[in-house]
Amino acid sequence: MKLTFASLLLPVLALALSGCGTTSPRLAAGADLQAGCKSFEGYTIDAERIVWPGLASGKARIESAAWKPATPLSTDGRGPTPEYTIRPATPAHCQVIGSIAPVDPKADPIRFQVNLPANWNGRSLQYGGGGFNGTLVDGLGLLPAQRFDSASPLAKGYVTVGTDSGHSSRPGESPMRFALNDEMLANFAHAAYPKVRNVSLELMKAAYGRAPSKFYFFGSSEGGREGLMMAQRYPQAFNGIFSRVPVINWTGLQFAGVRNGMSLMNEGWIAPAQVNLVQERTLAACDAADGLADGVVSDPVGCLKRFDPASLRCAPGAAGTDCLSEAQIKAVQTLRSPYRFPYALANGFSEYPGWSIGGEAAPPAGPGGGWLAWWSGRAAPSLPPTPDNGIAWIFGSGALQHFFARDPNADPRQITPERVATRVAEVSALMDATSPDLSTFQRLGGKLIILEYMSDYAQSPFAGAQYLRAVQQRLGPRQPDEFMRLYTAPGVDHMGGGAPARVDFLDALAEWTETGRRLLPDEVVEQRSSPPFAIIRSRPLCEWPFWPKYLGGDVNDARSFVCSF
Repeated sequence: MKLTFASLLLPVLALALSGCGTTSPRLAAGADLQAGCKSFEGYTIDAERIVWPGLASGKARIESAAWKPATPLSTDGRGPTPEYTIRPATPAHCQVIGSIAPVDPKADPIRFQVNLPANWNGRSLQYGGGGFNGTLVDGLGLLPAQRFDSASPLAKGYVTVGTDSGHSSRPGESPMRFALNDEMLANFAHAAYPKVRNVSLELMKAAYGRAPSKFYFFGSSEGGREGLMMAQRYPQAFNGIFSRVPVINWTGLQFAGVRNGMSLMNEGWIAPAQVNLVQERTLAACDAADGLADGVVSDPVGCLKRFDPASLRCAPGAAGTDCLSEAQIKAVQTLRSPYRFPYALANGFSEYPGWSIGGEAAPPAGPGGGWLAWWSGRAAPSLPPTPDNGIAWIFGSGALQHFFARDPNADPRQITPERVATRVAEVSALMDATSPDLSTFQRLGGKLIILEYMSDYAQSPFAGAQYLRAVQQRLGPRQPDEFMRLYTAPGVDHMGGGAPARVDFLDALAEWTETGRRLLPDEVVEQRSSPPFAIIRSRPLCEWPFWPKYLGGDVNDARSFVCSF
């Protein structure tokens, strides 16, 4: 009798998921995987195979398993950014969806999706989330910063993994309401991601007869924070981690966001026309300082010293959109200044850096844009917030209410570090990805790449530099060079728009992790977001604190620039 994947899968699952060992060989791809995919449905994985030291968990249950045929590339226009609009071609695969039961019956389960390709390359890649999560990441899209014309991880043969981090957003409820439950908050902070990693491990062992050779984690923004948390808290979990625009000092960002929003209230609000004015004057002062007037401030640190917003002060008795009032100048200065706590947060951090410069008037659609999307908005910050407010105010005020005061009706303007000091310490210990001790991750051969966008107004790009300094101080100034890289891309907003920002790090990170060879990319590109994804321009990919300086030649070619300091 011919043995199919389905006939082999049942005993393999029974052994693997019950905790017994298995010697099952890697099973054939293609039709056998297709035939056996449905057999995953209904299986459970014991909590003992999910948890990590110090973590509790319920069982995992597979809710659905379906064979998905190959699909072509799609640019259907859905979604706010190119990453979501473009659906890369996917190969035939077994799509497994399930959940991990909570310990607290009042908590939501952790939902997950694992995609098992017919042609597995022996590796796994887990996607990070975004914002406050609450939706299931399907692991089918492009990676953060990935070029539009490159294959998705699933198409490259990776098992791909995603999760909602342990709570589901519901219409009519705050996306931060989950933080009122201790288990859901801990899952969001760090616990959900290694649990889902272990579930995916059991599924891979059952499907292919062996564990993956390497685990990778790619995340952006909140997902970038998650990746750093894995390197810091669970250094055995992932071999290679890519973290784009990570929310590193999460606690600092929320308090700074509320402070920045409060600076815009009353007479401080900056209208869209004045945002345009600030960008125009910023470019006039700084654009050509890098050797090329191209609409990109390549040296933001130098520009912060060169351009003073006070130069836009209205003449006495004057007002209008062609100048700024004293209150508005103060608001800009507040945005660009550090937020200092009266005591140390977790890992000794007591300051959140001020924001960068350039890209102030970037289109707010995405959201990925500049001040209109994240800070000033189309109306002054209000209570309760409205969709016309900047996202930093909406997120920050909600975070102070739900995470720190644990009162959705509290006035965020009255929630100060002094008044909620005990809770700040608790949340910082849970949420902040600031531990500089990466020694175990380094010893295990882990590799970490951070990419910051220098016109990011969702979070300060200088937080990446602040964290790198902390790691250097902890491990020694040269040690991070062996396993860690911090790159920056000038003129780019939070979601990767405004200047060259697209680069394929997956193959490079895998090569570095698996062979030790640092064949890392040396340029970023800007592409059209529709086929054939023509490259508009490219720039060098510079490590912090270097930035691309124009030397002459084709202004759209990275070879015409050099990383300078």
